[in-house]
Amino acid sequence: MNEENEPIESYELDEETLFMVSQTFKALSDPTRLRILNLLFSGEHSVNDIAESLSLLQSTVSHQLRFLKNVRLVKFRREGTTIYYSHDDEHVMELLRKAIEHSYHT
Repeated sequence: MNEENEPIESYELDEETLFMVSQTFKALSDPTRLRILNLLFSGEHSVNDIAESLSLLQSTVSHQLRFLKNVRLVKFRREGTTIYYSHDDEHVMELLRKAIEHSYHT
């Protein structure tokens, strides 16, 4: 039941959908990727900004951003030689928000 006490809709899941959903949860299961996505709540950031803000190596940030980009959770834009990243899926960001809120719920 959802908040309005209506039955929650069940979906027919094909293999591609199952794979994408599992990849989304895989992305959200890594603490470093969660930290990056959480930072992207505040807006777009360059790889260097992310690395500096989170005290991570640039190579670590690049690797994690590549994973997040492959599962379409982040997008990027280039400005000169700098690439800026931002979140690309408001649904997943809402899921992340809810998970964070849930972790504070006692």
